[in-house]
Amino acid sequence: MMKIYRYPERETWPEMVKRPVLEREEISGLITEIFESVEKEGDKALIQFNEKFDKAITPQLTVSETELEDAEQNVSEDLKKAIRQAKENISKFHTAQIAESEKIETVKGVICWRENRAVEKVGIYIPGGTAPLFSTVLMLAVPANLAGCQEIVLCTPPDSNGNINPAILFTAKLCGITKIFRTGGAQAIAAMTLGTESIPQVYKIFGPGNQFVVAAKEYAQRYGTAIDMPAGPSEVLVIADSEAVPAFCAADLLSQAEHGSDSQVVFITTDPTVFTETIDAVEKQLWGLPRNEMAGKALENSLFILTNSIEEALEFSNLYAPEHLILALEVFEKYIPMIGNAGSVFLGNYSCESAGDYASGTNHTLPTNGYARNYSGVSLDSFVKKITFQHLSREGLKNIGKTIEIMAEAEGLTAHKNAVSIRLK
Repeated sequence: MMKIYRYPERETWPEMVKRPVLEREEISGLITEIFESVEKEGDKALIQFNEKFDKAITPQLTVSETELEDAEQNVSEDLKKAIRQAKENISKFHTAQIAESEKIETVKGVICWRENRAVEKVGIYIPGGTAPLFSTVLMLAVPANLAGCQEIVLCTPPDSNGNINPAILFTAKLCGITKIFRTGGAQAIAAMTLGTESIPQVYKIFGPGNQFVVAAKEYAQRYGTAIDMPAGPSEVLVIADSEAVPAFCAADLLSQAEHGSDSQVVFITTDPTVFTETIDAVEKQLWGLPRNEMAGKALENSLFILTNSIEEALEFSNLYAPEHLILALEVFEKYIPMIGNAGSVFLGNYSCESAGDYASGTNHTLPTNGYARNYSGVSLDSFVKKITFQHLSREGLKNIGKTIEIMAEAEGLTAHKNAVSIRLK
């Protein structure tokens, strides 16, 4: 069931770090068809795709104010309290990311600075289906509001009755989102990209999803719509030493495996006993999970690796570039500088990945499939543009004018030179 490697040679690593994926050709044709249909038929196409892909009858795509009010009555007080506490922690962490603008005088009379401006219209995609991720509403809506986005559109797949999970609706209302639509998958991404009779067009789309959602987000960029990152099937890499608790490690691995059959988990340790006991713990805990069949399929693509050193494990991890990295190490501080590629890192035996997924405060919308090599997770910065400003006095232009004239002339751009010369004469 699991792929087990004992002291693998480095030349085998590039093959080991490859993710399980569907053939691109299988997906791309369908994505093109969906975008073309939504562009031509708008809401009608969405209603048809909802029935085709989610077996959902949705004559009305827009969630009404009444539905939002009713949803609150269908969420337990304990869950509402938990969601509010998580929102508070996420707000604290992201508020700290608000940067003050500082004016810099590069030379006398030349002042430069940078200011943030919110992306005015954003769309957030919330996976539903087998796991309605109301926590993702917090992760995206909280920083969007802090950034000052003027319009936040939320799309999420309905159940077969056309209903949206009440926890998603409660959380959306708590975050001030009122434009909520019952449509999911690639068709939701197409709707937010193109706009329909009901769903507004947005400038940037956020949110995780399966390989079809990821492919649709990539396709959306052809229309000039930005995306947060390629955030696909979930993954975790755990590095453990002799002091790690196998039961804890197994629980962390399964917490990602239960996301879906296309998720991937990786376990690396230097200790043969921890290695064997963690494998045993995974098999034992698996069958107690309601989603054990899905998690079991994910484990077919899992990697269990025994290495010679923690340094070697981190070297493999940096090549793999995991969405989540857990260092189940007694002394983790010394290894932090060695981490080059990871979406979010969890340190020590008690820092379970679930903390970041829900309530510690960090964002759980993270790069997967190796994109942690060149992408960051979602943050406040994801919802803003940074615009540079400069003001040159007459003295300032005199101080750098000659430099500009020489450089422009060397590039053969005479009009650029003249724009300075005419002011200095």
